Amino acid sequence: MKTVVVLAMHGSPPRDFPKAQVALVVGLHMWLERASGPVRALIERYNTRLDARIRTWPRTPENDPFHTASQELAAQLSQETGCEVIVGYNEFCAPGLDEALDQAATRGADQVIVVTPMMTPGGEHAEEDIPTAIQRAQKRHPALKFIYAWPFKVEDVAQFLAIQVEQLS
Repeated sequence: MKTVVVLAMHGSPPRDFPKAQVALVVGLHMWLERASGPVRALIERYNTRLDARIRTWPRTPENDPFHTASQELAAQLSQETGCEVIVGYNEFCAPGLDEALDQAATRGADQVIVVTPMMTPGGEHAEEDIPTAIQRAQKRHPALKFIYAWPFKVEDVAQFLAIQVEQLS
């Protein structure tokens, strides 16, 4: 059975992206949650253009160390699992999670396992955005099995953190 892993990451704006436009992206996201009718359509159009601009901004280790670290984590995860790993971002970076899930579906996988380093419950991305993206992907690719490897057991997260503490003690 061939497994492809999608590493669902948060995403971060690049440091050299115009600050006023980053603030606008965040503000538009909040407005979209409350807007309706023609106003919503206008906000959605502008948000779509601005979101595409920030997601496709050229990334370097200097302007986006989070993006670099995400790619390094994916490479290490691939080495550890022997599976192809594709990074998908909830926001600010490309590819978006939907696009990453579609990429995984085209790689001849029998199943796609989605993992995230977001370890604790209570976050909108881990609890809502990622499962919703997986549901959309399942509808687009009904013959493929999508598995979300989350939430993590509190004991496992605590053990992971304890190892970090032990290494520094």
